[in-house]
Amino acid sequence: MNLTMTGVVFERPGTANLTQRPVPVPGEDEILVRIAVTGICGTDRAIILGEFPGLPGIILGHEAVGQVAVLGAAVTGHAVGDRVVVNPTSYCLECVACRRGRPAHCSEKGGRELGVDCDGTMTEYLVVHQRYVHRMPDDLGFRAAALVEPLACVLNNVRCAGVRLGDRVVVLGAGPIGTLCARVLIAGGARVVLVERDRARARLAREIIVLAAGTEDFVVTRDLDGVDGADVVIDTTGVLAEQALDRVEDGGTVVVMGERQGARASLGLRSIATRGVSIRGAGPYAPADFAEALRLAGTLNLDALVTHVVPLHRYAAAFDLLCMDTAGSTSRSYRAMKVLLCSDPELAGGS
Repeated sequence: MNLTMTGVVFERPGTANLTQRPVPVPGEDEILVRIAVTGICGTDRAIILGEFPGLPGIILGHEAVGQVAVLGAAVTGHAVGDRVVVNPTSYCLECVACRRGRPAHCSEKGGRELGVDCDGTMTEYLVVHQRYVHRMPDDLGFRAAALVEPLACVLNNVRCAGVRLGDRVVVLGAGPIGTLCARVLIAGGARVVLVERDRARARLAREIIVLAAGTEDFVVTRDLDGVDGADVVIDTTGVLAEQALDRVEDGGTVVVMGERQGARASLGLRSIATRGVSIRGAGPYAPADFAEALRLAGTLNLDALVTHVVPLHRYAAAFDLLCMDTAGSTSRSYRAMKVLLCSDPELAGGS
């Protein structure tokens, strides 16, 4: 094993660079994971653009799958060579929230969120506590497994929305999260309308959902003005809460899923009270959501969402596919859906 590794480091808003770091050494209860691929999340993009708070100097990324490389002395239930997926959302099991059964709201998360305020997964090796390392099913490939973490986010928000069979659900935004939301909702029997103003993303989302779900019984539209009468609206963009409220039925639910630093909305409170509309935020997913996502991952054809796998050292080209560059300016249009950075081509070859 090499003594150093390459990582994509967030330097400051507008800048990310490749940097060499020492390979970390696992502690007693920790595992060193050799990373195969890691997904580029909208949060990574937002950190670089200064739209989400990230700690300068950290390695970006949190959607990782790989292989167990080294076990700490006290680790049990894992073996070197296991194919694994990493849950990046920490919980201590000791604070008041954790003891009350709300580990998603653990009060000790500070300094332990991968790729946000501690080193993440856009690198070759990661040290992580054994509780966050989950063995992959034998029939699940690395490409699909890289979508387990986003799927956990989606399951958490769909549950928060209280979607019922036959509900008309409008999903705002057809990035990977919005497209994955639509896929999950279709599987659950909802009537889905997906709204995306970017022409390329709208077209790509339709093609992917047809491939993944095997149906064309849903709507993709670029015109939000023609959409109304929804039982549920899920805003994956984080900036369309007002429009979502205009389009939800009386007694319906709006879920604010996307997160944008500084995003604001002006809401008429009397109208909300009179109409009986619920506005909800699901918060972080719980460990049970991650376990459920891992269980379901092999049933949803998640591979269909992955349009590009790019070598780690070509991270700038990968970000460019997602309508941005590492100087912080945005490119002209999206040319991808889910993009994975490949840290280890040999290991990821069976994905």
